[in-house]
Amino acid sequence: LTTLKPSTTPKTDRAEFAAAEENVRGITRRLMSAKGKRTVQSFHKELGKLMWDYCGMGRTKEGLEKALQLIPALREEFWADVNVPGSDEDLNQALERAGRVADFFELGELLCRDALVREESCGGHFREEHQYPDGEAKRDDERFAHVGVWEYSRDVATPPKRHIEPLTYEEVKMVTRSYK
Repeated sequence: LTTLKPSTTPKTDRAEFAAAEENVRGITRRLMSAKGKRTVQSFHKELGKLMWDYCGMGRTKEGLEKALQLIPALREEFWADVNVPGSDEDLNQALERAGRVADFFELGELLCRDALVREESCGGHFREEHQYPDGEAKRDDERFAHVGVWEYSRDVATPPKRHIEPLTYEEVKMVTRSYK
């Protein structure tokens, strides 16, 4: 067996590397200094339940809008009241989990934003207000036959920007699947 090696090793003396490193240090300091009363796991469970209730398999416009109010509030509470035991000097699984949960707030909010924009039922996600009288999913290929991606902004006041690229099928045709 031969091992593939990258042709170049990334250099760590670049400004982008230093900025990324400082960002991680800042997040770590913020998590370790919170000294709140709630565990990381309690926030993780609460966010997971919120996502399941409002952005799960069955969704509504009202539920998604509610989630988009609840997630920022829960994120603020997380940063103010999280308790990460241990230190940042050694391996600390609670600190690792806290970093992931902090990311999950951003991911959850983006998922809700995307689900709110997609006003159709398609695939495994069902918008309850977008169905036929018999309960079958109502697709809208005219408006939603595209791939969407969100451009994130670190500035909380600047909402993420959605970019779309049309889907083009050359060999197959889009058809509505029946789940009955």
